[in-house]
Amino acid sequence: MTRPRLLLATANRAKAREYAMLLEGIPFDTVTLDDAGIAQEVSETGETLEQNASLKARSYASMSGLLSLADDSGLEVDALGGEPGVLSARYAGEGASDRQLIENLLARMKDIPRGERAARVRCVIAIAVPGGRVQTCEGVCEGAIALDSRGERGFGYDPVFRLPELGKRMAELTLEEKNKISHRGRAAEKARAILEALV
Repeated sequence: MTRPRLLLATANRAKAREYAMLLEGIPFDTVTLDDAGIAQEVSETGETLEQNASLKARSYASMSGLLSLADDSGLEVDALGGEPGVLSARYAGEGASDRQLIENLLARMKDIPRGERAARVRCVIAIAVPGGRVQTCEGVCEGAIALDSRGERGFGYDPVFRLPELGKRMAELTLEEKNKISHRGRAAEKARAILEALV
C-alpha cells in the first residue's frame, strides 16, 4: 500500500534536512519542491509569520496537489523593538547572505550592552490540504544576541543566537541537539500531531 505524500515546501536544503529528521516516523513519505518539479517561489507578502507560512503552504498545495507543510521563522530582538521579526531573511536587503544578515544585525546592536540583548526565534508551521483548510502551530526558543559570530553549523542567525542555559550558540549545536530545543523543533512536535490526525 502506498503511503500518502507530504510536500516540504522549502527551497532551503538545510531546512528540508532538519524537517526530514524532525518528522521522522510520520505516516507520510516526504518530498521536496525539487522532487515535485516545482521551481516557482511564493512571495512572502504577509505581515506576520503565520500569514506567510499559510500563504506558502496553501500555494504549494495548490501547485502540487499534495498535502503541504511550509513555515516562516523570525528573530525578535527586544532592544530593536521586536525587529527583524517577519523581515528576518530580508533585514539586510533582498538576497542578502547569512553573513550579511549577521553583520547587519551586529552593526545595529553595537551599542547595546550584553545584559540587554534578549531575543527569541519564533517558527510558525502551516499545513495545507489542497483546496482545503490550513492549520498552523508555533514554536519559540528564548536566547540572546551575542557580541560576535561563532559556530559552523546551522544557517541564518544561528552563529549569533546565544543559548545562555547551554553556554553555546545555536550554530555550535549538533543537528540532534538543535532539534531538541529549537523553535523549529518545538513547532514540528505540534505539526507531527496535526499530521498524524490527518491520516
